[in-house]
Amino acid sequence: MPAPGVPLQKLGFLTIGVFDDADPRAGHETTLRVIELGEELGFDSAWLRHRHLQFGISSPVAVLAAATQRTTRIELGTAVTPLAWENPLRLAEDLATVDVLSGGRLNPGVSVGPPMHWDDVKAALYPDTADVEDFSYERVARFVRFVDGAPASGFRGKEGVVEEWSDRVQPHAAGLRSRLWYGGASLRSAQWAGENGLNFLTSSVVKAEVTEDFATEQAGQVQAFKAAHPAGRVSQGLVVTPTDSATPAQRAKYEAYAAERTPRTRSPQGPGRLMFAADLVGTGEQIAEQLYAHAGFREVEEVVFALPFSFEPEDYVQILTDIAGTLGPALGWTPTA
Repeated sequence: MPAPGVPLQKLGFLTIGVFDDADPRAGHETTLRVIELGEELGFDSAWLRHRHLQFGISSPVAVLAAATQRTTRIELGTAVTPLAWENPLRLAEDLATVDVLSGGRLNPGVSVGPPMHWDDVKAALYPDTADVEDFSYERVARFVRFVDGAPASGFRGKEGVVEEWSDRVQPHAAGLRSRLWYGGASLRSAQWAGENGLNFLTSSVVKAEVTEDFATEQAGQVQAFKAAHPAGRVSQGLVVTPTDSATPAQRAKYEAYAAERTPRTRSPQGPGRLMFAADLVGTGEQIAEQLYAHAGFREVEEVVFALPFSFEPEDYVQILTDIAGTLGPALGWTPTA
């Protein structure tokens, strides 16, 4: 995406699926309806983010399994599944099953590193093995091998009268390996994803390693990934909120939400020196102009725009409708019929 005039190839959206603790079903149903709407509007993909021990979707795999039965075309992804919470073999089985149900539309995104609030959750998550769990890239590599069909057992064959055992994950989802993504925020993660043949998800959070300019840092990571894996897919995820059809009350809410989050974008945050991208609020044309000026955006042909958290269902309908109807076309994107 070097300049205006080069069309955006794929357009998706990301949600965390907020729900009310007193009525969790309603929030999950809203998420499924948002995915259905995305397909109706012509989006290429819909992605869910994990929110463990919060009031957002803790099991995207289960929700996406439901979504496979309510959609027919749109690609479905996780952005991202933190593998520190998962057994790689069991996750490979679950994802393969959902991919089969979807007809080959699943795009699992994963990441590694210790779970957030590790000291608070490790006794519940790994009561016997917390001190020896491996949260390095090897955990991802093990997961990838299982998805790819590597042996997971030393036994295969018939046992008894009817039981037939396989030595690899079943069902085996042909093509799923090529649709695995790694979500990274550092230069090393971008390089590692490329070197290991994964696709690369870069979001609204990156580490300040070379510069304190978010767009420049992100562009450098994407370039490093492309150098390591020229044929790989890379997608950028920023928070964008078009206001073309928004009511005055919605515009005011969106602007206040972005303003509250703006201070964290002015300098690297915490010991990890994390940099956050500013939320983009405005008309589709205004946001398109800002994106074309963004060094990170100019390196990609796919985007997965993140929906703001904690908004009402009607807000998401308006935002998605404006992304598909105004912002996407301003970026040269064409909805899928």
